[in-house]
Amino acid sequence: MGAAARFIFRRRGSNGRGKGWHWTDIVTWVWLVCGLLIMFGPAVWLGFSSFKTPAALAEFPPTILPYVTQEVRVEGYDKPLALYEATLEGGGTRVLAEVRRIGIVSQMVDPNAPGEIIKVNIADRAPVRTMSFATENYTQPFVQFDFVQYLWNSVFVTVMATLITLVVNSMAAFALSKYEFRGRSVAMLIILATLMVPLSVIMVPLYSIISTIGLFNNLWGVILPTVATPTGVFILRQYMLTIPDELIDAARMDKASEWQIYWRIVLPLAAPALAVLAIFSVVWRWNDFLWPLIVLSRRELYTLQVGLSIYAGELNVQWHFILAMTVVTMIPVVLVFIFLQRFITTGIAGAGLK
Repeated sequence: MGAAARFIFRRRGSNGRGKGWHWTDIVTWVWLVCGLLIMFGPAVWLGFSSFKTPAALAEFPPTILPYVTQEVRVEGYDKPLALYEATLEGGGTRVLAEVRRIGIVSQMVDPNAPGEIIKVNIADRAPVRTMSFATENYTQPFVQFDFVQYLWNSVFVTVMATLITLVVNSMAAFALSKYEFRGRSVAMLIILATLMVPLSVIMVPLYSIISTIGLFNNLWGVILPTVATPTGVFILRQYMLTIPDELIDAARMDKASEWQIYWRIVLPLAAPALAVLAIFSVVWRWNDFLWPLIVLSRRELYTLQVGLSIYAGELNVQWHFILAMTVVTMIPVVLVFIFLQRFITTGIAGAGLK
């Protein structure tokens, strides 16, 4: 047994070699298993359900795997008929094809001898199902709709907003952490106080400003109002406070400009905090729905989150497309987290040192 397996399956006792199971071991395993199911269960269900047909999604009780009822072509019928395993009155079972259903009675035929109609109670039949992945849930939105354009719009908004956010917030954090001036603490308190102001309060004046300067129905109207975030300023400022002032003084003695100090010294040292803010910014912008919905009215400018709403009509909701495109929208965020996760602990821990 490897070291990892020994660590996972160790029990309470002397150096983990105790005999039997202690009640704390059982509680720990139940806690971990329940946590695993709660965290990853919905994601697994979403992934498998995105390959289901509309009929499979409407089944009750629901299933995890994408099953479909097998169909067979029967002589004398234009459309394929669904196969069922029917229990007959004599107690035997046969695989029959359903022609039609009238009330609680299903009219069925033998696919090999379709001349005789066999009536079976719907409670005495079970569908013959097989696993099938409906890949058209992923292909049709990109072929028949504008999801490629929606994807590009989301990528553009997320990348540009994240880059501008990192620059603007890092400049503010650099000034609030390394420059001594009157009112510095008050300015920081005012920035943090804006965290308590909900979007609904500033939505109308913000919309008026965007409309006045001509950014309505423009992707920059989605990007620019959200680039300055108090959370980003706070995280970067707290991390930059840990950078020794002696480094900056030495750079000034070497006649480095303030821009060079910021760009060549402070930003590289603050890379872990910048990575944390980048992850937050990507998640915020990628999942943003309300503000793009307000600013954008032209369909070709929709982001992915707004584009998903076209499948939710007043009388019909195309859940198979919504689930498939939701999986697509999750992929970039997951990839960003995988590549930058090693900076999260370092950046957040460093932000709390002062």
